[in-house]
Amino acid sequence: MEQCLIQNLYDLNQTIAAELFAGADYPWEVLGKISDFIVNLGNTLDSAKYEKRGETVWVAKSAKVAPTACLNGPLIIDEEAEVRHCAFIRGSAIVGKGAVVGNSTELKNVVIFNSVQVPHYNYVGDSILGYKSHMGAGSITSNVKSDKTLVAVKNGSEVIETGLKKFGAMLGDYVEVGCNSVLNPGTVIGRHTNIYPLSMVRGVVAPDSIYKNKNEIAAKK
Repeated sequence: MEQCLIQNLYDLNQTIAAELFAGADYPWEVLGKISDFIVNLGNTLDSAKYEKRGETVWVAKSAKVAPTACLNGPLIIDEEAEVRHCAFIRGSAIVGKGAVVGNSTELKNVVIFNSVQVPHYNYVGDSILGYKSHMGAGSITSNVKSDKTLVAVKNGSEVIETGLKKFGAMLGDYVEVGCNSVLNPGTVIGRHTNIYPLSMVRGVVAPDSIYKNKNEIAAKK
C-alpha cells in the first residue's frame, strides 16, 4: 500500500495542519485527532491575522465568509479562503488557504488543503483533500458503510483494516472528481487522477490515472 502513504499523496507544505500528520504512516490515522489539533493550533494563531469567533472557531481576516454560512467549531478557516452562501461546517474542519467551500456544501471532520475546491452541493466527511483537489458539483464522500461495519482499505488482494467506522475518502494532490460521483468509505485516490462524472468509486485508485469505471482505469499519457 505504498501509494497510500502520506508522503505519496500530499505535499504537507500546502496545509496549516502539517504537524497533524507527524508520526503517522497513512492519512486516515489522523482522523480521530483533527478536533484536538484544531483547538491546540487555534490558540497559537496570530490575532493580527485571525479572528476568534466563539470558543473554538478561528477565521482568517482575509477570508471571505458569507453571512448565511454556518460555522461550528472546532474550525480554522485559513487566509484568502472563501466560504459561500449556506455552507454548513459542522465542526472539526480545517479549510486551507485559498480554498473554496461552496453553496450548500457540508464539511465534518476534514482537512482541506490549500486551494481545494468543494464549491457546489458537496458532502465531505471524515476525509482529507489534498492540494488543489476539486470535487465537481454534487460529488460526495460516503463515510459510513451501509452495514455499519469497520472500514478497510482495499487494493486488489491487499487489505488494511483501519479500525474506523467513519472514513470517507483520501484525495491526493490535484485530484479531479467529476460531478455527482460517490466516493465510498475507504476510498483513496492518488495524485493527479481524474474521476469521471457519475462514478461510484471504491478502494485505491492509482496516481496519474483516469477512472472511467471499476473495470476501465487508464493511465494518463
